[in-house]
Formats: sequence, C-alpha cells, structure tokens
Amino acid sequence: MDREAANNLLGQTKSWKLNDEATEIQRTYTFRNYYETVAFVNAAAWIAHQEDHHADIEFGYKNCRIRYSTHAIDGLSINDFICAAKINDLIGE
Repeated sequence: MDREAANNLLGQTKSWKLNDEATEIQRTYTFRNYYETVAFVNAAAWIAHQEDHHADIEFGYKNCRIRYSTHAIDGLSINDFICAAKINDLIGE
C-alpha cells in the first residue's frame, strides 16, 4: 500500500498515525489505571486473535501503544486498518 492509500484510510481510524516510511500505523491509548490498561490490552489481543492479524503491543501503568504492520509484505495492508478500527471501537471511537 502506498502512502496516499494509507493516508486515505487513516481518516477512518481516529488518532492512528502513519510512520515516516508508510509501513506501519500506531496509536497510544491512555487509561486511568493499570487495571483498565491491562483489560484493554487483553481485549485488543482477542481482536488480533479473531482477525488472525497480530499487532505489536507495548504497555505500562496507564498507557498502551499498538503498532500494526503486515509483516508478510513488510508494509501496510487493509487488515491493519480493519484491526485498528476494531480496536478503536473498544473505547467507543
């Protein structure tokens, strides 16, 4: 997927950002406490499992960063944006 196509799809995935190489999208979510963060991480992992499309997830006490890229093609695919949208749905966005 080229940069233009990725930027068009970003409009449907609120607050996700494209990296400089246009090979990955990412978003950082902030929560009130550790429990909410871990609950969100588990829900995001469930979505990834259901979609068979796995993200890189990093989290700490109140923050979770999710990065999507399609490793098989070393870039972005529509699946990355589908999963990003489903994860946004978890928090009502």
